[in-house]
Amino acid sequence: MKSQTQQDLLSRKYFNPTVESIIAIQMHNGLIPWLENGIADPWTHVENAMAIDIGNYHAEAAHAYEWLVNNQLPDGSWYASYQNGKPHEMHKVSHVIAYIAVGVWHHYLVTGDISFIKHMWPSVRKAINFVLDMRGPYGEIYWARDNEGMIYPNALIAGCSSIYLSIKCAISIALAIGEVKTLWKEANAALARAIKKMPFLFDSPERSEDIFAMDWYYPVMCSVIDGNEAKERLFSHWERFVIHGFGSLCSLTKDWVTAAETSELAMALAIHGEYKQSATILNWLHQMRDEDGAYWYGVALPQNEIWPVEKPTWTSAAVIMAADMLRPMSPTNLLLDHHGIISP
Repeated sequence: MKSQTQQDLLSRKYFNPTVESIIAIQMHNGLIPWLENGIADPWTHVENAMAIDIGNYHAEAAHAYEWLVNNQLPDGSWYASYQNGKPHEMHKVSHVIAYIAVGVWHHYLVTGDISFIKHMWPSVRKAINFVLDMRGPYGEIYWARDNEGMIYPNALIAGCSSIYLSIKCAISIALAIGEVKTLWKEANAALARAIKKMPFLFDSPERSEDIFAMDWYYPVMCSVIDGNEAKERLFSHWERFVIHGFGSLCSLTKDWVTAAETSELAMALAIHGEYKQSATILNWLHQMRDEDGAYWYGVALPQNEIWPVEKPTWTSAAVIMAADMLRPMSPTNLLLDHHGIISP
């Protein structure tokens, strides 16, 4: 059998079955759950929509975003998760709610459809305003509130980094339709300062940059941290989190490499110009690819066994997005670029 080249492993042909494995699970109402008949959450739903947009399933992606419009609550939020068309977990998570802006901007970059972002703008605006109403005193954004409106006063590094990217995309959407959001810019600047300069705001016995890979690379992937400082952050923790030949651990407390975390790390590397290293770890992931093109959740070590025996849609979506970062530059792989506003 002829061996596949690096270019083959980044081709649309190679990833078409991966994209189609996500499409196969999309529900008639547009929602994309983790597994068939399983739980869905708005954050991974958006990530799945971005992946199928990359695969040129633009109508299906637009249908996914329409689900968000149709299910947005009057206060601008969504519940944490849904199952069988009904709310499953009824608290409201800040970074999950804000992420609609990333997906909407991504769809615009792919299609150039200004009517789409005009249609989605009211939902994006309400979502961002809801999230900004959850700010702490130093610009940090608390992670969740319950269904009665009570805020859980903890801020997460990865979650706040994701929100930073979401607000940045929302500002780009606003400018594309002729609006200026000065207060959003100021809030995002304060959020970035909090992440970079005030680590005590994110201290928690349960979550620590020293334990979770996402808290290590997310500020880099979302370009809260930039330039040489971004590269230094990635490589200073490399030996702790990266298992050569497999990918990134999810947590230092478990010998478990996951496809999603590894894909996101590949994205973080590519965003900051480390393309060779990014391609190397992305290639390691193909051992987690099933025959149908979908990717398994992860690998348990040292047994080198697939675990759990599940292929969540969002795992495949993360791999697709990472691969797109390594293709010849395109509107979609510029989504996470930190150099400014991008036009299609």
